[in-house]
Amino acid sequence: MSYDAVLFDNDGVLVKPPDGTVLREAALSAFAEFGVEPDADQLDAVARSVTPKDLRSVCDAHDFDPAEFWEARDIAASEAQLHELRAGRTTTYDDVDALESVDRPLGLVSSNQHATIEFMLDHFDLREQFETYYGRPPTLDAFHRKKPEPYYLERALDDIGTDSALFVGDSESDIVAAHNADLDSAFIRRPHREAYELSVTPTYEIDGLRELRSVLRT
Repeated sequence: MSYDAVLFDNDGVLVKPPDGTVLREAALSAFAEFGVEPDADQLDAVARSVTPKDLRSVCDAHDFDPAEFWEARDIAASEAQLHELRAGRTTTYDDVDALESVDRPLGLVSSNQHATIEFMLDHFDLREQFETYYGRPPTLDAFHRKKPEPYYLERALDDIGTDSALFVGDSESDIVAAHNADLDSAFIRRPHREAYELSVTPTYEIDGLRELRSVLRT
């Protein structure tokens, strides 16, 4: 099938995911701002891949204002990731140069913070590759709009001016978000997803970005 554009997730697709310890320490610092020492389950709940249920449970347990706690958590997570990028411990995948051979508009839609995405694009000289890009501002509204909600995918499509695109992601939420936006999807099985099981079926499954050339020719 022919596509007018290709949209990408970021972490696990273009850039290697941050170490889980880094995000746990960032979440712990957010709890510290509120004078609370969380148990292990509460820390895990808000360190990464946070769901509305997770956030609600933690905030109810400690009588946090959800908007205030989420902003603290998100800013801490972004600052921690920028530190890892500056230190060279977070890098792109070796095949990210394959973006240069995709002969159609590209967009980036991440559930990471917008500040993190902007820094990453500049740090790796990738900004010019993308016609549009979205992360999340550190607000509760944006939190509820992250994937698998199609909100930011649809904004990227509007920016490019098409409803025909392939979305490349590395998680179930990416594949569901593509479905919710009426897009085809490509699941990229990076090494950290070797044993990852999907309960939804992507349109394609690839091992790396260089395989996109054959997908886009079909």
